[in-house]
Amino acid sequence: MSDRTNFQRRTFLKVSCLAVMPAGLATHAGMTLAAGAPHVSENDPTAKALGYVDDATKADKKKFPNYKEGETCANCQNFEGKGNVAWGPCKIFPGKDVNAKGWCNAYVKKA
Repeated sequence: MSDRTNFQRRTFLKVSCLAVMPAGLATHAGMTLAAGAPHVSENDPTAKALGYVDDATKADKKKFPNYKEGETCANCQNFEGKGNVAWGPCKIFPGKDVNAKGWCNAYVKKA
């Protein structure tokens, strides 16, 4: 093969790789974002102190008498999840997602 053919082939391969890389990176970033943050554990020290539970109906009503039926993270002002999501970010637990059906003592009804 001539030097010219090798040069053209190498140039084509380099340009092809550069064209495909952004699509691959975008897909990877999308998957990372879709995965979301780690879920808050009911055993997390802050969660325990606030009486956080993944299922609001299991809130300790004796320890937290201000709990009212129907209160969930999904209708709390601190919940930052968008749409009908099962888990979402919360201002009280930065960097972690809470269950939309959960509850904790920091509950504030959305306006």
